[in-house]
Amino acid sequence: MQNPNHTKPWHAEVGDLLAQAATLCVDHGLDVESFMRGAWSAYVESRPGMKEYLEDLQLRRQLEALRKVGRMGEA
Repeated sequence: MQNPNHTKPWHAEVGDLLAQAATLCVDHGLDVESFMRGAWSAYVESRPGMKEYLEDLQLRRQLEALRKVGRMGEA
């Protein structure tokens, strides 16, 4: 079924925007790691609480790893 407003679905627009961003990065010599870091950062920053959640998850994993090797006791 055709969209009556002749606009692309959101996922197609996202694909186009990512392709444009990638092209700009390539045109200006940005390496793929920097592009991916920037894309990930933009995604995380756009979701309220996501950055804090991921930081908390990382901290919990680090603490668990320390416990497993006996460098930290359990409370």
